[in-house]
Amino acid sequence: MRRGFRPGAERKTREPPRTGTASTTPEELFQWIMTHEHHAAKSLGIGKAIAVLTSGGDAQGMNAAVRAVVRVGIYTGARVFFVHEGYQGLVDGGDNIREATWESVSMMLQLGGTVIGSARCKDFREREGRLRAAHNLVKRGITNLCVIGGDGSLTGADTFRSEWSDLLSDLQKSGKITAEEATKSSYLNIVGLVGSIDNDFCGTDMTIGTDSALHRIIEIVDAITTTAQSHQRTFVLEVMGRHCGYLALVTSLSCGADWVFIPECPPDDDWEEHLCRRLSETRNRGSRLNIIIVAEGAIDKNGKPITSEDIKNGSRMGVEAVMALLEGTPDTPACVVSLSGNQAVRLPLMECVQVTKDVTRAMDERRFDEALKLRGRSFMNNWEVYKLLAHVRPPKSKSGSHTVAVMNVGAPAAGMNAAVRSTVRIGLIQGNRMLVVHDGFEGLAKGQIEEAGWSYVGGWTGQGGSKLGTKRTLPKKSFEQISANITKFNIQGLVIIGGFEAYTGGLELMEGRKQYDELCIPFVVIPATVSNNVPGSDFSVGADTALNTICMVNVEHLVQKMKTTVKRGLVLRNEKCNENYTTDFIFNLYSEEGKGIFDSRKNVLGHMQQGGSPTPFDRNFATKMGAKAMNWMSGKIKESYRNGRIFANSPDSGCVLGMRKRALVFQPVTELKEQTDFEHRIPKEQWWLKLRPILKILAKYEIDLDTSEHAHLEHISRKRSGEANV
Repeated sequence: MRRGFRPGAERKTREPPRTGTASTTPEELFQWIMTHEHHAAKSLGIGKAIAVLTSGGDAQGMNAAVRAVVRVGIYTGARVFFVHEGYQGLVDGGDNIREATWESVSMMLQLGGTVIGSARCKDFREREGRLRAAHNLVKRGITNLCVIGGDGSLTGADTFRSEWSDLLSDLQKSGKITAEEATKSSYLNIVGLVGSIDNDFCGTDMTIGTDSALHRIIEIVDAITTTAQSHQRTFVLEVMGRHCGYLALVTSLSCGADWVFIPECPPDDDWEEHLCRRLSETRNRGSRLNIIIVAEGAIDKNGKPITSEDIKNGSRMGVEAVMALLEGTPDTPACVVSLSGNQAVRLPLMECVQVTKDVTRAMDERRFDEALKLRGRSFMNNWEVYKLLAHVRPPKSKSGSHTVAVMNVGAPAAGMNAAVRSTVRIGLIQGNRMLVVHDGFEGLAKGQIEEAGWSYVGGWTGQGGSKLGTKRTLPKKSFEQISANITKFNIQGLVIIGGFEAYTGGLELMEGRKQYDELCIPFVVIPATVSNNVPGSDFSVGADTALNTICMVNVEHLVQKMKTTVKRGLVLRNEKCNENYTTDFIFNLYSEEGKGIFDSRKNVLGHMQQGGSPTPFDRNFATKMGAKAMNWMSGKIKESYRNGRIFANSPDSGCVLGMRKRALVFQPVTELKEQTDFEHRIPKEQWWLKLRPILKILAKYEIDLDTSEHAHLEHISRKRSGEANV
């Protein structure tokens, strides 16, 4: 291989091509414009300076955000400064404010806490302290500040920005800065990233640190489950959340808890009796385990705290932050970069702070219904699903019920069992007869079908793999047998949980309706695959667990090695990305070229990526997908009831339930066909490919960043009135 050779490298045109000539098309002109937009990103920060600080309590992921701010800032040509020890460092100045380099954030990504420090600062609350902080920034030419912290930290940042002009005026009058310095620093841009493990900030689906906190909690719950089942015990687990019950609520969904206490929705006055009755019912049904989750801020309807002892007795944002800072103008309001679905959005900082305070005020004034609404649609969805699964009992009578079957198709994926559990139990609550199919379409053809009751799926949420068994077999060759069994078991709806084979199988079922009327029943596909390649969904159940497994198996080993004096690098390869650049070829190339300089090792993860116990995200995601799929199914069956039988033959009676940006949506499989690359078993367009340039920038590649798509400033009220969040 020639040194310096880059496959696919192309000569870049400096002058714009002329249209109207024989050699230039409008498409070429558009490509030239786009290329130069990318180049503009590399000069966006020239002549500007950014400071980044962390404030308040530390949270996992803060260092990753700091690293992204530093490296993307440097990439754009800006100077970037660390502010050590939070606002205290901003006030004290000196060595607390130091210029960052590319190398200064190496080895920071995987560390917990915040390596640049965080401190509570009384000085910054006083105007004199903010005056000193302004002086320290002006002297270094810093006019952009990225604050990573909670609502108190972000409120302080907004106050600082609103006073900026007056602070500069006072500094100039006292002779501490010159008129030229004041002019150069005439305005201050503020962007906030929310760091809080409680997830108690309104306007974002998840704050920095929340996911790591959930992982720790679920690890503990999984660890005690075996002991609890062995001794038939009830465990009461108290988790953090003084003013927000998010951790407790999502933990309850992720582990199938029997009860949860959260501050936003206190229990009824006779909760002790209700709880005891509920635990007795579950034991009578054969359960050997009960788990109760309580948030530390849980209260009853009179505002009295509920503690674990009472219960026992009664039973991708750092990148967006830099862009928001550098694109800011004197008229741009301070904003916070938040997460909505898989989209980074910018929201006015003080709008979010105000809504967060409104939640606390509503709870203090016992307006709990309003507090729940203020938390946002995603929180409310979690609460509604929890109430259904934990507090609503299935009706004893099955009169007028429908029969729905649920099955897994394709390779196993962590979270499949959680989706099956949710589907079955929601179906039972609706009064339906629920069947489970073993071994996918093959089992459907062979009649490997049985009825599932409430206890059948007990304890499935945290289990990996597929309890039902799953195969890649497609239905087309077995239409006759499948049709016979649909009639035999009176199946009126089908929930298919799986990957690309599940989607392809759905397409075949639609095609088979032309020959077999028995196939004219509603079906829905829930994407569940580590490959995350099902058309119609940005995320699949199981993908998060696979990513976590990859990081734990491979990256953590490298981290330990890199802590020594030996420098190491990481090359990741997709199994079928190139037929020539194989894993063995790349390994042999590095081994040969690195002789005497470095050693090379290779590790093929294979089926390990399917993971064991699903992550909190996959458990919660799968549970909500199952619930939403079953609600859709019940409505579609009623809609398709004609002349005493179910007949569903419209395109919208066979759908994929997918996560599209900020919402869960049902899309007919026939409409998704045009969006599918069947040869490579992937959607033709994949949103995550846009993350690749960011990855390369953070790894110091010479590459252009596409800034044509970025978050625009929205308003929290408008965001909350849109489609239902995940």
